[in-house]
Amino acid sequence: MRKFVIGLAAFLLAAALGLVVPGPASATTSYCGLTWGSLMKSDGAMSGVPVTNVRTGQHYCFDRLVVDLGGTPAPGYSVRYVPQIIQDGSGAVVPTRGGARLQVVVKAPAYDDNGQATYTPADPAGLSDVSGYQTFRQVVWAGSFEGQASIGLGVRARLPFRVFTLDGPGSGSRLVVDVAHYW
Repeated sequence: MRKFVIGLAAFLLAAALGLVVPGPASATTSYCGLTWGSLMKSDGAMSGVPVTNVRTGQHYCFDRLVVDLGGTPAPGYSVRYVPQIIQDGSGAVVPTRGGARLQVVVKAPAYDDNGQATYTPADPAGLSDVSGYQTFRQVVWAGSFEGQASIGLGVRARLPFRVFTLDGPGSGSRLVVDVAHYW
C-alpha cells in the first residue's frame, strides 16, 4: 500500500509540475472547430424583400459574404459549388477567378415592386475588393431575374462553408455565407 501511495503522490506532483504530457489531439478535430461541409445548402422560402447591398469581411477562420436585404423575413437561398457561374436570364458564363466557384442564389429580387433596381453594382465583376483575403478570390454579380438574385463567389479551393440568415440591422435582414480557410 505504501508503494501505491508514493507512486500516486509522484504522479500528482509530476502532473502539477506539467511533466505529464497530454495525449495527441483527436484526428477528428477540424480546422478552428468548424464542422461544416461542402455540399449544397438551401432553404426554399421566397421573399419579396429586395437585395440592397453585397459586402465581404475577413475572420480568423473564414471569409464572409453578406447580402443585405431591405426587410424581413430573410429570403431562402441555394448555395452550392458549380463548375462555372451562370448569369440569370441569359445563361451566359460569368468569368470568375479561383480554384472553385460557389453560386449563391438569394430567393429575393434586386428590384422593388415597381421594377426599380434596389442594388446596382458599380462593377459587376468585382462586387467587393477581396485582394488579400485568405479564401475569397472574386465576388461577381450574376444578375436578378424572376424574383431571385445570383452572386458568384470565386474561392481558392472547394472548402467547407455554411449559410444562415439574420434579422437586422434595423428593419432589414441578411444572408451570410462563410467559407473556411482550410479543411
